[in-house]
Amino acid sequence: MVLDRRSLLAALALAPLGLASARAATPEPLSDPPLLGSDYRAARAGFRTRLLRRGPAPDEGDPLTAPDGAVALRYPSGPRELVAWASPPGDASARKPAVLVLHGGNAIWHGHWQDLAAPFVAAGFHALMPTMRGENGQPGDFSAFYDETDDVLAAAAVLRARPDVDPERVYISGHSIGGTLTLLGALAGDFRAAAALSPSPDTRIFFRRFADEVPFDISDPREVEMRSAVCFASGFRCPVLMSHGDGETRSSGAIDLTVARARAAGQTAEHRVVPGDHMGSIPGSIREALAFFARVG
Repeated sequence: MVLDRRSLLAALALAPLGLASARAATPEPLSDPPLLGSDYRAARAGFRTRLLRRGPAPDEGDPLTAPDGAVALRYPSGPRELVAWASPPGDASARKPAVLVLHGGNAIWHGHWQDLAAPFVAAGFHALMPTMRGENGQPGDFSAFYDETDDVLAAAAVLRARPDVDPERVYISGHSIGGTLTLLGALAGDFRAAAALSPSPDTRIFFRRFADEVPFDISDPREVEMRSAVCFASGFRCPVLMSHGDGETRSSGAIDLTVARARAAGQTAEHRVVPGDHMGSIPGSIREALAFFARVG
């Protein structure tokens, strides 16, 4: 199982001294974020993020050579080409469902494929795991979720166009940062269903923890709202599952609010808790994702 820099920091925070320090510095509770409408696509069309700092993503990651069980390819996103890892080509006469798998952290590691994509491939899906702009030495500026959503949609188009993929059964799933992007993708894209593992639907909670990595004007509430699925939760374009470990409850309330808002709009949304912490919960959350995708069909 891959352990990136952010996950290592989270694990260290569970030490007794870390817990005591965290309790002493507990931030003030946040009020409920606004519900800004049900058309995230339209909201994105009318908004441009204002980056105060331009440059690469804050993590380094592994070389972009494909891990075992995958092939490397390039996909276009706007004016740039980015690397993705994909399951090997299959028989075009027997199309399979597919999952767009979004890695955690702000870079890709070989272990991400084994932890997050390989289980879907073993279950009979094709998989594609894209890198995002500014990651692993690639072109583009890190924006912390916003412009990266365009990369998610571009990668989905490439996956959907594969001759061995059933274009009507393309799902999306991701962990941590990838889970948050999964929710934004479910608001902006066209997927059969979405399974977000350990996501941050209210990114105020995330940016409180990683304030030093914020590249945009965080004094503008709209910047954070446009990165927060809870603010547009009445507009999911597919059924959505959000899951996390019983050892990580920081975003549990935000997930409950997101589910409630989606259900109030007549949408299918579920919240599942599985055993484990941020990393240890991945196998259980993927089992929940597979079961959810099977129910959706």
